Amino acid sequence: MPKLTINGMEIEVEPGTSILQAAEQLGVEVPRFCYHDRLSVPANCRMCLVEVEGGPPKPVASCAMACGDDMVVHTDSEMAQKARKGVMEFQLINHPLDCPICDQGGECDLQDQAVAFGFDRSRYHESKNAVKNKNIGPLIKTVMTRCIQCTRCVRFGDEIAGMTELGLLHRGENVEIDTFVEKSISSELSGNMIDICPVGALTSSPYAFKARAWELTKTETIDVHDAVGSNIRVDSRGGEVMRVLPRLHEDVNEEWINDKTRFAYDGLKRNRLDRPWVRGEDGKLKEASWDDAFAAIAKKYKKKKKDKIAALAGDLVDVESVVALKDFLGTDNLECRIDGAQFDVSERGGYIFNSGIAGIEDADAILLVDTNPRHEGTLVNTRIRKKWLRDRVKIGVIGQAADLTYPYEHLGTSPQDLEKLIKAKGGFADVLKKAKNPMLIIGTGAFQRNDGAAVQYLAREAADKFSMVTKDWNGFNVLHNAASRVGALDVGFYSKDGFDLSKMSFVYLLGADDFNPEQISKKAFVVYQGHHGDVGAHRADVILPGAAYTEKDALYVNTEGRVQQARRAVYPPGEAREDWKILRALSEHAGKALPYDSQLQLRDRIAKEWAHLGKIDTLPSSGWKKFGKKDKLLGDDFKLPVEHFYLTNCIARSSHTMAECTKSFSKADTAISHAEAAE
Repeated sequence: MPKLTINGMEIEVEPGTSILQAAEQLGVEVPRFCYHDRLSVPANCRMCLVEVEGGPPKPVASCAMACGDDMVVHTDSEMAQKARKGVMEFQLINHPLDCPICDQGGECDLQDQAVAFGFDRSRYHESKNAVKNKNIGPLIKTVMTRCIQCTRCVRFGDEIAGMTELGLLHRGENVEIDTFVEKSISSELSGNMIDICPVGALTSSPYAFKARAWELTKTETIDVHDAVGSNIRVDSRGGEVMRVLPRLHEDVNEEWINDKTRFAYDGLKRNRLDRPWVRGEDGKLKEASWDDAFAAIAKKYKKKKKDKIAALAGDLVDVESVVALKDFLGTDNLECRIDGAQFDVSERGGYIFNSGIAGIEDADAILLVDTNPRHEGTLVNTRIRKKWLRDRVKIGVIGQAADLTYPYEHLGTSPQDLEKLIKAKGGFADVLKKAKNPMLIIGTGAFQRNDGAAVQYLAREAADKFSMVTKDWNGFNVLHNAASRVGALDVGFYSKDGFDLSKMSFVYLLGADDFNPEQISKKAFVVYQGHHGDVGAHRADVILPGAAYTEKDALYVNTEGRVQQARRAVYPPGEAREDWKILRALSEHAGKALPYDSQLQLRDRIAKEWAHLGKIDTLPSSGWKKFGKKDKLLGDDFKLPVEHFYLTNCIARSSHTMAECTKSFSKADTAISHAEAAE
């Protein structure tokens, strides 16, 4: 391992470590524009120049120079400082210097480094070169005159997102970043280009001119738009969420988030429920006080037998509210799988992502069954692409063909094709047999069928057949797309034997919107508790306004089974309250007061019965026992569960930005399909 000296400090590093990386390990700041930890090294901005004793008689780019034994490096010598000032002068030749009106102000790398490492005057007085702004969709605002051609956005698209729309065109002084064919950037990860742009060339279009960085209150929390549980930072001002940014978590989302997570926040202030409503004798909903709403529910609840009471939990609810509702109702007619999924939940290992999302990087063969991870868990798809780029891992797909941003072998479209794979002796079956750490990822769409439990059993057979589960490796993975699903299953919010919703006379909908309300009898008394006036609220007799994920402290369990904590960034609007508090107050009106008065007491109650839910941000291990049901398989082809990526829940459906994305990208898809048909 090479040992070198940087600014008089000795350090020993791994072979292949660059001087810039070694300096970072010592806490020495080296400026850079084009270099990024997770992207390839182009060494084209030259801002990271340092002096190496005994090396070339000129400064060297520290991002591209590997450390060598006995190397002596100076990052702040007169030569290095003069070189950086010269580079900064060149960077600013054509920059418009419009800092007062730039959205990047206060968070701009160019601004910061010009002050710290630049020269205090310019020798250039010629006219600045202007570049036309690009239309790359409704999410990203471009001011291309500010671009310094660091190519971070191009490399991100090519290496992380798997899109090749952007490139560096022309040569010399005419060089510019542009799309090869004028169209929107249709990647679900495009918003990350805003974060990695070191200048204000790419900024958030929905956030443009809304706030300055120093005005915002920053809250670290968790995303609920899918089951990945991406770590995010919510920036708010007053009572409004102004923007959502990614937060580093190496084992979950690294430092990326998808565009729905980033831009759907405007849906938090539209179609909101901010006061209770009770349906009167004339059949119309009318505003009511909390006491009147609770009295109306308690009156009906007390008259009903337990076997006529049912509850459904939606895709965005937290663990505390699910437990509080279960404790209050005391019925067995509970269900969190409102999408109709049928699978055995007796063993935790049968419904979680056992290897962990980061475990994808250890797999050497991957089988995807009825899942499009681009839409169901975008950051899972990003990990698969990362693994494919690094090791060219073999990937097989059973289900609908889709653009997954990496090549794969399409093995069929039905459960019978999975059966054939298990019995096969060559082809992809041979790839799985020879793999040391083979992995299976099955989507919830495979369970949204009448033979869902049989498909689960078949998937487990495949895991056994191809030795996907060993002492040190569990490659059986279920990819959920609902943030609440694993947590609700963990606490037993499901029916073991099933129940007929149409025969229930009292139905409690806890944030349940993504189901067919016609399943409920017209005579049933329906309570809806949630934060948006979506499908469930339209059917309700009493509506109780709850809090969205940015408005409460809560626990969520992601698809890996990892417990994560969301924190309140803003307060709920109007008279809306946190869900568990509503249930606690309702239980008292119903004469069945729940035995906890604070969230801490509720969490203690949860941890006592389900110990693993008391361990925050740890990846649990699950046993490997029999699950699923050996039964006849239907001949129907698999269908993907997510039809419209930008409209998967009530928050996204209330978002103007998500509606614009759906409109814009569906047009682009139609144009592409027409062009392909013409060819």
